[in-house]
Amino acid sequence: MNPSTPPQSAATDLRFRWRGVDVDGVLKKGALIAPDPGAARAILKRDNLFIIELASRGPAPRPKTRTIDVTIFTRQLASLLRAGLPLAPALDLLAQAQSSRRPGMPRIVGVLARDITSGLRFSAALQRHPAQFNALYCQLVEVGEAAGALPTVLARLADDRERAAAQRAKVRAALTYPVAILLLAIAITAALLIWVVPTFKQIFDGFGAKLPAPTRFVLALSAGAAQWSIPLAVMTFSASSAVTFLLRRSEAARIRFARISLTMPVAGPLLRTLCAARWSRALGTLLSAGTPLADAFDSLTHATGNAFFDRATVEIATRLRRGERLAAAMRAAHCFPPEVVQPVAVAEESGALDAMLIDIASLADRQVDEKIGTLSSLCEPLVIIVLGTLVGGLVIAMYLPIIQLGNVV
Repeated sequence: MNPSTPPQSAATDLRFRWRGVDVDGVLKKGALIAPDPGAARAILKRDNLFIIELASRGPAPRPKTRTIDVTIFTRQLASLLRAGLPLAPALDLLAQAQSSRRPGMPRIVGVLARDITSGLRFSAALQRHPAQFNALYCQLVEVGEAAGALPTVLARLADDRERAAAQRAKVRAALTYPVAILLLAIAITAALLIWVVPTFKQIFDGFGAKLPAPTRFVLALSAGAAQWSIPLAVMTFSASSAVTFLLRRSEAARIRFARISLTMPVAGPLLRTLCAARWSRALGTLLSAGTPLADAFDSLTHATGNAFFDRATVEIATRLRRGERLAAAMRAAHCFPPEVVQPVAVAEESGALDAMLIDIASLADRQVDEKIGTLSSLCEPLVIIVLGTLVGGLVIAMYLPIIQLGNVV
């Protein structure tokens, strides 16, 4: 393919409405997405349909994919290539696995197959879809193409993506559970203050006696919650929307937020170790595939998913070009744990940097799993303490006047 040819993407596909007859003579109709009318007719013919009418409905929307869709595609393509199937037929086979529920990935694979058939290298075709295939993915595929080891590289990519997905799920579960319970406790407390406590206040007003301090405090909280609940909810929603907008638009805000997240009391060390593991594994994989150290950093700018680490990666690359050692550059970035930097310094002297980075990533992965297990075990007593303190405190404060009145009587 001529390099000056404009890039083709799945966004250039068209939507078609069709009516046809199947092999049993039953009239059917539907919609599909294809690059042109000829391809649309070929798809319908493959499904044993005789076309009566085929009409274009304009450009199709951009395909939507999930991370797991790319991982499944990588694993399936590696298996087909290992079985001896050439690249273009393998892509055609995967593209034919159209899904009415999630057709995004088959559409992208279809574009990849057309690009390969037109003479484009696989890594160059992948680069036309940066939303699905990041720089690290494309770099490893390019190395695999050059070395003639594309099935092995794709299998390793699938392993790494599956491992990263499993870790993300563990971290998300470990952090989501306590947050969800805390929000539930706050919601229950707010409901009690707004709807239940005022009922007790009407009873207390008939006592004509001085209420205990805890009860007066809870009644004041109830009055404040009833008066300020709606304005506070509006302010909270507005503030969260503003923060979300700022994080989307401002790189400096994303970096600052990422740095703050790494300093949080419980989640911070966990996230720092997780980011260091992703970074070490990505760099070690690139080096073991034969990528020079200076060139490897071009593919690491989004390897961790943390903006602060991504900026540190750029700074490390700049320091390496000035002649600094990798360990010294990592230490100057102030984001890598000492247990990661020190082995890198030793590996630089021994010339086994790629293997050491993979070992560091494996060790960090185990540390992440241990920290997740510890965090999960601490959540249950923490939840009991929080719920008991909030709900139990409210109940005691409300029943203190009744108990005192019973003692007087």
